[in-house]
Amino acid sequence: MIPAPFDYLKPASLAEAVQAYQQAGEDAKILAGGQSLLPILRLRLAYPELVIDLGGIGELTGVTDDGDGIVIGAMTTHADIIANELVKQHAPLIAQATETVADRQVRHRGTFGGSLAHADPAGDLPAVALALDAELRVHGPDGERSIAARDFFLDYLTTALAPGEILTSIRVPKLGEGWSTHYEKLNRVAQAWSIVAVAAAVHRSDGTITEARIGLTNMGPTPLRAAASEQALAGAPATAEAVASASASAAEGTSAPSDQSGKADYREHLVTVLTRRAVQHAAGI
Repeated sequence: MIPAPFDYLKPASLAEAVQAYQQAGEDAKILAGGQSLLPILRLRLAYPELVIDLGGIGELTGVTDDGDGIVIGAMTTHADIIANELVKQHAPLIAQATETVADRQVRHRGTFGGSLAHADPAGDLPAVALALDAELRVHGPDGERSIAARDFFLDYLTTALAPGEILTSIRVPKLGEGWSTHYEKLNRVAQAWSIVAVAAAVHRSDGTITEARIGLTNMGPTPLRAAASEQALAGAPATAEAVASASASAAEGTSAPSDQSGKADYREHLVTVLTRRAVQHAAGI
């Protein structure tokens, strides 16, 4: 289908974008890579009067070192993230998960910030942001503020972004010595959305798992942390038996959907299997 008519603006600065977004209010949509917005417009599921394209704002792209963290510009494409040396070194889980996003064409247009702001629970990167305790930085009419990833995803396709606010960057703490990560994903065909996926970050010391962070994809209306499994793994021996036991509780507190890709009980089974695989791989078991 052809989208309904709308005005188009490509601001040259963040200040200009924020001002335009504030003035237009609910009648505006933000365009990042467009991989989620354009299909919505074509299906006429949204009727914005104004589309604000962030593609001309250079300060929203790139990855920088920030001491004990790295900062990823919201408009940094998936392809650039995969190739970035800072991401590979300090947040390899992001690179690994991003390599599974859709296809090569989408990865060259889609953006990290766009994926997070869209907040699709079946998307790969929101759960990764949770597992890495990322901090999302936004700019709006009242200035700048930071939102922890655990507080950012509120409901299905709904975030903590206030009216007029634009996601500008994502700060990810560096993983230090003893940490390792892994991403496990099951989809029906290549390039399809995840049926279930698991992002695991594990800290190991002297044969013991001292901490585990596990983000879950498509196990509820928002990305989730497998809190019960994380608690069971803290202080557990780094053995296959201990990981399997802890992974059995990965579905606790979730509300897996039922759809054409699988029923809820199927996803609950999958998440235990994928959690075990992801944690074992990250822990080197």
